[in-house]
Amino acid sequence: MRHKFTKSSSIAQRQRLRKQWQLLQKAICGLCTIFVIWLVFTTIALVFASSKPVDGFVVLGGSIRREIYAAQQAKQYPQTPILISQGSKDPCIWLIFQREAAELQNVWLEKCANSTFDNFYYGIPILRRWGVYKIKLITSPTHLPRAKWMAQILLGAHGIWVEPDIVEESGIPANRESWGKTVLDITRSLLWAVVSQIIQPQCSNVTKLAQVDMQAWQHQGFKCEHQGGVGR
Repeated sequence: MRHKFTKSSSIAQRQRLRKQWQLLQKAICGLCTIFVIWLVFTTIALVFASSKPVDGFVVLGGSIRREIYAAQQAKQYPQTPILISQGSKDPCIWLIFQREAAELQNVWLEKCANSTFDNFYYGIPILRRWGVYKIKLITSPTHLPRAKWMAQILLGAHGIWVEPDIVEESGIPANRESWGKTVLDITRSLLWAVVSQIIQPQCSNVTKLAQVDMQAWQHQGFKCEHQGGVGR
């Protein structure tokens, strides 16, 4: 009797495990199907976006020469929004745009990012609110290819086409690229490309360039990178 009971329990347990395994297989197949469908639609969106005109600029902080170039672009394309991610001090950027007689109303300064990954981490929700489909990524040769690959992965996952716009630097740049750093950032970018479809972090420190309080800055004092030619 005990042997029969043990045998029946063993069969029931195997059946239960088989059902659980079948459910797991179905779940995996379902997720794979959803991923493939998302990948197809994203690819179609990117192909479509690539043929459209540029409708946004993203400036990666790290060199004031990038912001000078952005101001020149703003002069040519005053209606195109510009996001400067963790760039120079606010008054320095304001002075550069004033010197270039460039439009200030469509320029936004994001001050939450502390790394290249963060540039896109906080930038994606802003670009999505703007309804941007194709951007120019303003950076420098010393920031490549890591910045370009990360942008293409993270922004591309949201149907945003990326065109790098390279600004030459002079002197000794602060950043140094390494393959270890590149591999780490590319890996977490691939993961975040999926997670960011659900989670949209919001930066609490985003300022419109036209709203920078120059009187307050002049009162407290500030210094700009000498290459900008607007230092005090």
